[in-house]
Order: sequence, then C-alpha cells, then structure tokens
Amino acid sequence: MKRVYNFSPGPSMLPLPVLEKAQKELLDYQGTGMSVMELSHRSQLFQGIFDCAQQLLIELMDIPQNYKVLFLQGGATTQFSAVPLNLLSKYKKADYAITGSFAEKAAQEAKRYGIVNHAASSEDKNFSYIPDVDKMKISPDADYFHITTNNTIYGTKYSKLPDTGDIPLVADMSSNILSQVYDVSKFGLIYAGAQKNMAPSGLTVVIVREDLIGKAMDITPVMLDYKVQSDKNSMYNTPTTFSIYMAKLVFEWLKELGGITEIEKINIEKANSLYDFIDNSSLYKGTANPKDRSIMNVTFTLPNEDLTAKFVKEASQAGLTNLKGHRSVGGIRVSIYNAMPIEGVKALVDFMKDFELENK
Repeated sequence: MKRVYNFSPGPSMLPLPVLEKAQKELLDYQGTGMSVMELSHRSQLFQGIFDCAQQLLIELMDIPQNYKVLFLQGGATTQFSAVPLNLLSKYKKADYAITGSFAEKAAQEAKRYGIVNHAASSEDKNFSYIPDVDKMKISPDADYFHITTNNTIYGTKYSKLPDTGDIPLVADMSSNILSQVYDVSKFGLIYAGAQKNMAPSGLTVVIVREDLIGKAMDITPVMLDYKVQSDKNSMYNTPTTFSIYMAKLVFEWLKELGGITEIEKINIEKANSLYDFIDNSSLYKGTANPKDRSIMNVTFTLPNEDLTAKFVKEASQAGLTNLKGHRSVGGIRVSIYNAMPIEGVKALVDFMKDFELENK
C-alpha cells in the first residue's frame, strides 16, 4: 500500500493508526456483526463511544466543569449563525476581529441578528497579519467578542489572545483546535469543524460556558439552540455517529502520544523546519507576518504562476499532494495538522531544495 503525504487544508489526513483501527473494526464492531455506521445512536454501545469521546476531549483540553461539550452538525459555518442567535441576548451587539475570509463570513452572518462592530481588521494587507485589538475599540456593551484563532487560507494565528475583560471571548478554532495548549476558561465559547484535527467532516464541536446557555432568541431554530442540544446531550436528533467514533479514536491516539502539550512541541518543530528553509531561500517567499505565522498552515509564493503550477504538479508526482494555495491568495499552502508526521515535512523540504536547485 502506498500512501501520499496529504497536505490538504481539509478534509485533512488522519493518523494512520486511527485509520488502521477503524479499518479493523469497520465490518464488525466489538463482536456485534455490525459496523459502527450501522449502530443505533440510542444503543448502549454507541452511548459508550459518545461518552468516551466527550470525556477524552474534556481531559485533553482540560475543560472546566462549568462548560458543556456538544457534538453537533453543520460545520463551523452553521455556528456563524448559532453563535449570534444564542449569545446576542442583552445588547444585541457583538465585536468581531476580521482576520480572514472566514472571520468576514462569520461577521456578515451575525449582522442578520444584531449590530456588528469590526473591532480590528487586517484586510488592508490581505490578512497577512493579526491586528492588535485596541481596548478603546472594544464595545463596552458587546454581548461577545469573536475571533478566528487560526486563519487557514492566509497562514496566520493569534500568538496572544485579546483581553476582552468581562465580555465573553468566542473563538472559531476549526483549523487549530488540539494543536496547541489553550486555557479554555479564557473563552466563553469555542467551536470547531472536525475535519482538520479531529475527525472526518460532519462533526462540529462546541464548548460553551453554562451561563451562556438558555438565552437564545425566539427565532432560533431548535437545532441551533444550545440549551436544547445541551439538555439532550447532543442527541436531539441522530448525531454524526461515525465521525464521533473517529473523533474518539483520534482523541485516544493524541492521549497516547502525550496529549496537547506533546503535539504542540511536534507541531512547532514541523512548522519551524519549513519556515527556516523558506526564510533562507531565494526562490520561496513567505506571505504571513513572521510574528503571526501559523503552525498549521504555512503559506508562501514562487516568482510566477508557471513556476507555481510546476511546483504543485511535480510535488504531487513525488507523493506530496494538495499544496496549491487558496484562489484568493495564490501561491502554495502547506497544511501540517496534527496527523502530518515530521517525516512528511522533511520529505517536502527535501523536494523544495531540489526544486530550487533545478529552477534557479
């Protein structure tokens, strides 16, 4: 069996041991004669899978007792609506830091339900940096302050969280959840699509502080109401059973590896090896402000589009796939989520060295 190094921004590669275990259990889960995909979500067996996945995530992220962990559907994009519908409860106003297209989309959706203030933005330089949040620009009567912790398209991340005082900090963590240690107590709510660091697409994780639950607008659809989902333990309807099972396997893999503290060290090593090479190259040019560089998505350009296309084609032929940058940025994007082994990054750097020598 030949597997490539898949640098896709999502759905991304999954850890090989996880795929092998899922393969082994695919046709017959624990002697039931059924696949996990065929188990009733109301069965004791699936409830065990669900409870284990939930508890593992709580342990890995050290989630305080006054938070609820919800396993939902609809991707992070659905949370662009769910967050304002549930949290615009007092002042009908929210602050958003605009650091990329997903942050823009989240803010645009929130405008349907209340007043949105752009408290900070890096649009002036095509989102190549993380703007400082001026406390004077934070609305004192905002119901929450929204950030996107890692910007998949532009290769930037928050190195320091904004200080929002008593205003709940809400974070879209879709592309860097579980990749580095966060103090969950600093957030009112965290949400993330699973398809980058947790599981196949379909599952969306929401971690919400209990005091923010139960304040949804009357117009909130039942499936987007955090209180309904919390009261039903994410089973108001059939959940994404197979994705939850896969998430459990990923959480187990991560725990065995040493947890988030250990994977963060590995992620920094992977990212630094790429950035160090790019910074000392005459062919490749990084696009993100060095102090704001992501350790999940490394972005850079080549001198022209023809050379970029050649790079992508030859890299793919060498088993290094999905390196083309997003259409809004161009260039190359290397997504090195938790499941990407150090060997994959080393193979890419070796290819980049050879490509540079051949194309000077």
